[in-house]
Amino acid sequence: MENYVIEVENLKIRYKTVQRLSIKKSLLRLKKADVEVFEAVKGVSFKVKEGEIVGIVGRNGSGKSTMLRAIAGIFAPDEGTIDVHGRSVSLLSIGVGFQTKLTGKENIRLSGMLLGFSEAQVEAKMKEIIDFSELGDFIEKPVRTYSSGMYSKLAFSITAILETDIILIDEVLSVGDAKFRKKSFEKMKQLISDRSRTVLIVSHSSGQIQELCDTVIWLDQGKIVKTGSTDEVLAEYDEFMK
Repeated sequence: MENYVIEVENLKIRYKTVQRLSIKKSLLRLKKADVEVFEAVKGVSFKVKEGEIVGIVGRNGSGKSTMLRAIAGIFAPDEGTIDVHGRSVSLLSIGVGFQTKLTGKENIRLSGMLLGFSEAQVEAKMKEIIDFSELGDFIEKPVRTYSSGMYSKLAFSITAILETDIILIDEVLSVGDAKFRKKSFEKMKQLISDRSRTVLIVSHSSGQIQELCDTVIWLDQGKIVKTGSTDEVLAEYDEFMK
């Protein structure tokens, strides 16, 4: 019997957007602004085995990040189900997960406890996280003062050191200076060498997907175009993107 750790069934996620109207038009119409519904993920289904490394590719706006956020529990499905079978899940994504008024160190504590670690467990790993992040004195400053590269360094360091069962990565391996990108890429290869850990990686880098992933899911306009071996799917996707 297959040991699946992620099961997504007929997942649909919708956003509601308000159409922009001028003040004059709004007053003349004397009614609430029109609301448009955009379906970002349209009936997606797939399963991921324990220890599998899955790449997710697709053009901007294809639903990749939305789907990861749903698996992480940030978004609730409008339809369908997501089952991670009680596993701990961490999401690495720029702009998600930190309280910008808090310092980097305070965010490490908060993030760790939100991931299910005790305060003592987080404190035991604190120095290792700070050292890996290379943030120096900035670790005592509010996250709102961080550049996107510094933000990604802190996010990656927390997830890399506080290891969860499922790691979801949304483009953060492509952010930061060249030295840190290389270090984080090597750390990610080390993490996924543990075949009990399951990883989903969203990336526009075919090279990263090729080197790290066992299988690939290709999304377009909220639907799965193809799922299969990395070589097979990337060949078709790269040809499509030309």
